[in-house]
Amino acid sequence: MKKSMYWLGLWAALSVPSAEAVNREIRALFQPDPAQPNKNIFINKTPNSGYCAIYPGQCVDNNTFSIQLPIRFNSTRAIAAGEGVPLKVPANWRQLTVTNRDTQETEIVEVRISGVGSRYILSAPATELTGETDMREGHSKLWIGSTWVNTPPPCQYSGVGGYGPAFYLFFWKAPVEAACTKVATFPIPAMSFNTVDFSYELRTPNPLSMTSGLYTGSLAYSIGPGADFDFGPLMQPDDSNLTLDFVLDVQHTLKVDLPPGGNKVALEPQGGWQQWIDGGRKPTKIYRDQLFYISASSRFRVMLLCDSLGGSRCRLRGSKGNVTEVETRISLPAGIDGPGGGQVNLLLLRHNMWTGPFQPGHYVDRKGGSLRFEMPRDAIDFLLRPGFSDDKLSGNITVIWDSEV
Repeated sequence: MKKSMYWLGLWAALSVPSAEAVNREIRALFQPDPAQPNKNIFINKTPNSGYCAIYPGQCVDNNTFSIQLPIRFNSTRAIAAGEGVPLKVPANWRQLTVTNRDTQETEIVEVRISGVGSRYILSAPATELTGETDMREGHSKLWIGSTWVNTPPPCQYSGVGGYGPAFYLFFWKAPVEAACTKVATFPIPAMSFNTVDFSYELRTPNPLSMTSGLYTGSLAYSIGPGADFDFGPLMQPDDSNLTLDFVLDVQHTLKVDLPPGGNKVALEPQGGWQQWIDGGRKPTKIYRDQLFYISASSRFRVMLLCDSLGGSRCRLRGSKGNVTEVETRISLPAGIDGPGGGQVNLLLLRHNMWTGPFQPGHYVDRKGGSLRFEMPRDAIDFLLRPGFSDDKLSGNITVIWDSEV
């Protein structure tokens, strides 16, 4: 008598939901891949636990990730023959907002629970409950439609199940948000699910439009009869809340390289100075195109700094007091759109003013662009005016590239 009362008391204590919530982190990373420049997606970095840790091959084949929760469901009474155990998970897409910790920019992430599994534990071996002698047949005869690897609709088969005398390991795909019910064919005095495994799918924003940094946000779910994770009225969880904490890590690339000696630019007319020296023909253009190589995976902007009174012109000064002016224009490789959209070709830069944003349509890996340093026509006329003394004019022009747009 005492033993019976003790067992009943323990069962009642286990069936009381805990006030504590379960938290799990889901982490995804974007880093541009030079080998796949058009692959602009986040890569799941959450370690698998539960089903996918036990059967990794099945999950790779189905592009599935699983998380195991330390949540136990216990039956509140015996399960009668003909009575069902339904499993329902939040398979519809849900939205949450993730926020960049540094810039406070926000993006929308969508998530759905795409599968559910566990290990059911019986109060006695399946062979004792059914009268079968074979262990697998015991589990098969205990339920309508065979074992729990055989899914009831609308859930779908996931590939593998495992079993012992009184337990069965299973995992079901959940294409829609509806109950999938296994019906007992024999009475079961008591039953439990020792953990909850679930798989998930993510819809993430385009990382190319996001600023580098960590984006975080949370989504809360309820657990229990009538809740988001619902294992039916007979199964009571020992925790009633689940919070998924999402971390999207965006690690962009913005790198600009000059060829050797590219930091020193000499301006000259088309065809060189000799035509003017020999024939006196006044040059119509004095310029130099300087090649650079850019790698970029996100929007960026550009600023010009120089000796300037403002606007687009930078001054070059000589040792004899002579002064002339030069303008700087930028051209970018295909795949990077300018502020108004479309190809960037000889776009004029201005002193101490940001130009942009420039937006890559995909990861651009070490593609060629150019900076054109060119003297305006009136500056050429001033430089080559009669009586102008021989001089060498020079100046410093700095171009700043900034991904924090």
